[in-house]
Amino acid sequence: MAVLLGSDTPNLPVTPAAAATHRPAEGSVHSWDLSTGVDGPGTRFVTFLSGCPLTCLYCHNPDTWRMRNGKRTSADAVIAEAGKYTRFISASGGGATISGGEPLLQPVFTGELLHRMKHELGLHTALDTSGFLGARATDALLRDTDLVLLDIKSWDADTYKKVTGRPLQPTLDFARRLADLGQEVHVRFVLVPGLTDAPANIEGIAAFAGGLGNVSRVDILPFHKLGEAKWQALAKPFRLHNTPSPTAEQLASAREIFRAHGLYAV
Repeated sequence: MAVLLGSDTPNLPVTPAAAATHRPAEGSVHSWDLSTGVDGPGTRFVTFLSGCPLTCLYCHNPDTWRMRNGKRTSADAVIAEAGKYTRFISASGGGATISGGEPLLQPVFTGELLHRMKHELGLHTALDTSGFLGARATDALLRDTDLVLLDIKSWDADTYKKVTGRPLQPTLDFARRLADLGQEVHVRFVLVPGLTDAPANIEGIAAFAGGLGNVSRVDILPFHKLGEAKWQALAKPFRLHNTPSPTAEQLASAREIFRAHGLYAV
């Protein structure tokens, strides 16, 4: 943080946002929270950014889809808040995660937060992303990211489009780029009965992830309807109202498919 941009900006440190914008970084923030177990290893300070190009049928935070619904917040404010918990977070083996929404909808702000979480606060950093906007992640942003939590919603392209409203290919392209960079990845897959639970669909994701060489963990997340009330509050139809959560047997079967490809799956 000691290197300067130049004589025209003598007091501005070179951070990703300073280099890109020559002004303090701000972004649209939905909320922040302390989380354990679902947003990366240990206890983590999770910043949820607003805005997402996907419209997932099972999204439990549809209130994060629009950037305009977030609060304009400075990176300084986020870092100051996270700084209150660094001792506790570090003692737990945790870190900081930038989530959403989709963080790569705001790549400069996301890069700034990751950089400062890592270099100012000394925290392990994670990026939670669908990968759809992976092309927006610069190599510098990824160097400041210790772990990528990559959501692969489906292997079947038609199912992926049905679930998210977007094409699958950009996520696969981003996954391959992360593998080429040697970036540690945790794959996350939501198991939805009658939608994403076909054995061939799970097999496709497992074979792909197992062949990348950089996936250290797979989290199989059971579909739930805890966010349905938010859909109702936004006057949006929740199309999975009658869909049950997967059984323990269905989850175990999915885990075995991933494990058959040499992956640690939970």
